[in-house]
Amino acid sequence: MKNPGIAAVLSFFWTGVGQIYNGQILKGLILIGVQMLNALLMFLLIGFITYPIVWVWGIYDAYKTAERSNMKNSHF
Repeated sequence: MKNPGIAAVLSFFWTGVGQIYNGQILKGLILIGVQMLNALLMFLLIGFITYPIVWVWGIYDAYKTAERSNMKNSHF
């Protein structure tokens, strides 16, 4: 069982870590890489738009993935 709150908080502080906590290692590493790219894109100003979008999506995805995982595992 994964705690959705912990997954969301981990992604709040570092995008992708919540996904890693949920067992989605590759997805978490990709999100970390995307956020590194977004940080560089801040020099071109587009990063100020893309960084928060990916950040919020990462929090939401980590929460919902943990929730879905718990629902799937509770039926057995």
